[in-house]
Amino acid sequence: MLPLEGITVVALEQAVAAPFATRQLADLGARVIKVERVDGGDFARAYDSNVRGGLGTHFAWLNRSKESIALDLKSAEGREVLARLIEGADVFLQNLAPGAAARMGLSAGELRAGRPRLIVVDMSGYGSRGPYRDKRAYDMLVQAEAGLISVTGTPETPVKAGSPLADIAAGMYAFSGTLAALVRRGTTGEGAAIEVSMFDAVAEWMGQALYTTMYTGEPPRRTTLGHPVITPYDAYPTADGADVVIGVQNDRGWAALATGVLDRPDLVTDPDYATNQARVRNRGKVDALVAETTSRMPREELLRRLDEAGVPSATLNDGHGLVAHPQLAERDRWREVGSPVGDLRAILPPITFGDAEARMGPIPELGEHTGALLAELGYDEAAIARLRERGAAG
Repeated sequence: MLPLEGITVVALEQAVAAPFATRQLADLGARVIKVERVDGGDFARAYDSNVRGGLGTHFAWLNRSKESIALDLKSAEGREVLARLIEGADVFLQNLAPGAAARMGLSAGELRAGRPRLIVVDMSGYGSRGPYRDKRAYDMLVQAEAGLISVTGTPETPVKAGSPLADIAAGMYAFSGTLAALVRRGTTGEGAAIEVSMFDAVAEWMGQALYTTMYTGEPPRRTTLGHPVITPYDAYPTADGADVVIGVQNDRGWAALATGVLDRPDLVTDPDYATNQARVRNRGKVDALVAETTSRMPREELLRRLDEAGVPSATLNDGHGLVAHPQLAERDRWREVGSPVGDLRAILPPITFGDAEARMGPIPELGEHTGALLAELGYDEAAIARLRERGAAG
């Protein structure tokens, strides 16, 4: 039995942040009913058509194991169907535009009136109060506003993170917050009103950069692959043109690198290299010295020597390297997931239970489950046909 079997989630969701949260709930066994617009559904379906020429990559990533119902929530009939779905739900989660859910009578206060066990999760860009409450928020914009872009990139050029980290961060907190609310409800019987904003999530993830700025008065400088307060911690060249990332976290690690790889035991006690703070002050000299040695070794030899010396390292992979990664293959992390365009490969989620495997159900077609869900709610065939004819359901 998966841990969330028996839990029903109704999600009025789109794009990335909320679908990422609910997909994780679905992976753990929850029934996730995805409410989509009749005219096109979740717009992430059409961000691109790169999955076998017909399905968006974001949608394929985020929406397995869900049921899709297509409703026109501008119509009274569509809103009535949604209300019936919520009546049978344990969790209602939404990430509509600012204020949109409240205008439809879907605020946490209204929904939980008479439903004390219901858990309502509202996701937004900047939260429900404050001067930025009504600002539109997309991943890149929040990365910029929360300072993440300022610490990512080269000294000359800030860049956004290549993955949608603001969306992912918010999705993770919505997921973990929902789990916490379910645990508390199991003890007290009381649901919850939860609010998660992308801005708050990224502000939390700024971590060390935030504290450095507050307590030194200076934000950390951008160091490309490097680390602002640790050296050596970067990518270094090899004789066959591939880069290897080396991460020395402390002075013991430096001693292992100096003696076991650089063949320079004198650097263990040299005052310019012996401590991490000294190495950071002499970053250019340290990196040049490490690179001069690594560039004479083929990648595999360098990785072997680093491993033997106990120095943390990694190959600088791209997407091809990840797809072909032996760690995924050896641990049997790939599965086949059904979709409207055929079976697709997908990686098992990171949470691995010893006695149950994540549910890797199919990715739904838009409105694929509309008829079945309406019948489950008590609508007969004639009523379902009328809803379809009027465009309230699709």
